[in-house]
Parts: sequence; C-alpha cells; structure tokens
Amino acid sequence: MITTPEHNERIAKMTFASVYPHYVTKIEKKGRTTEELHQVIEWLTGYDFTKQQELIQEKVTFKTFFEKAKLHPNAPLIKGVICGYRIEEIDNSLTRQTRYLDKLVDELSKGKKMEKILREKP
Repeated sequence: MITTPEHNERIAKMTFASVYPHYVTKIEKKGRTTEELHQVIEWLTGYDFTKQQELIQEKVTFKTFFEKAKLHPNAPLIKGVICGYRIEEIDNSLTRQTRYLDKLVDELSKGKKMEKILREKP
C-alpha cells in the first residue's frame, strides 16, 4: 500500500515515548499486563525492559527507535490490517515496522495467546 511522504514523515518524527502510554492504556483496559507488552516489544525489537525505558526517557523518534532495533526474523509474518493499512503492502519500511508494533499491541489487547502474537511455531 502506498503511504504518502507526509504520512511517513509524521511517523518518523513521532516519539516512542508519546505512543507508549497509549499502548499501556489499550492493553490494560483489556486485562493484559505491561509485562506482556514489554515482552511483545522485546520480541519485535530486541529491546529489553531497561532499554525500552531508556528510549522512553530519551524521547527517541520512531525513526531512531527502529534504526537501532534488531528486528525479529519472523516480523514479516505479521500481517493484516491496522489503522486502515494492510501491513504487508506498506511500501515504506519504517512505516511498516511501526505498524508491526501497532498490530502486536492490537493482538495483545484482543486477547490473542502470546504464542500466536510472537509467531512461535508449535
């Protein structure tokens, strides 16, 4: 899916710290824990809890957040629609990676089992 340059730039400049509280609110409203959220973020990015907190304190942009991340090799298995975009069709890699994270948080809030969210093979 083609996103506009303005849309991609807006995502690149958005800080992880500004979105993180929304992730927490979303998952806690549905009975999930922040520990599960941190596990999902670590799976996708390689950032442990301490590093996640550092990045929040530093107010890094999503551009920096994903440039420093070690994306999980199974991340391309994250498919579906999030925020009106089909993830696997997003042409901008940063926007696609950000939507990967959004999709994982969405799946967590919808009660999906952790094994499914983390794309683990049975």
